[in-house]
Amino acid sequence: RPRFRCSPPRPSAAAAPLNSNLIRNSAAVSAFNLRPGTLADAHQIIGLNAESVAVTSPMDADPFRHLHGGASLVTVAEMDGRVVAFLVAMTDSGAYENGNFQWFAERLKKFNYVDRVVVSSDCRSQGIVSALYAHALSWTAEAGLLSMVAEMDLDPPNVRSLSFHK
Repeated sequence: RPRFRCSPPRPSAAAAPLNSNLIRNSAAVSAFNLRPGTLADAHQIIGLNAESVAVTSPMDADPFRHLHGGASLVTVAEMDGRVVAFLVAMTDSGAYENGNFQWFAERLKKFNYVDRVVVSSDCRSQGIVSALYAHALSWTAEAGLLSMVAEMDLDPPNVRSLSFHK
């Protein structure tokens, strides 16, 4: 499993480079691991999703099972035994009923669609999302897909997501 380290946020964390698998500053450094997300993680993933429901769609146990079953990739970031972030993606070969996914499916072939990336509010700006995306990009390439795509809310804007993706 990939192993990463993260630290508390820095004033310019968004511009901080990801140095291999390590992000540091002078504060204490905590480790997080990326691993496949399973149905056993449902409670923690649903809780994280609820924390960010203003910028993602609601999800309880049944929609999570459905999403997990159709996903090509479900990855969680775990810190001290706690799921602190997750990424869910699906390929164009899947049957995902979602307007945003369909928009890409009408225009592209052989893609991996990132449906959602959520990180705990107390673990933001620590490189976890960068690590999740790096893992998803690697998975996308290994699967022989041509692109990895995602959509972001512009109205109302998801300011954190827009800042990260600049």
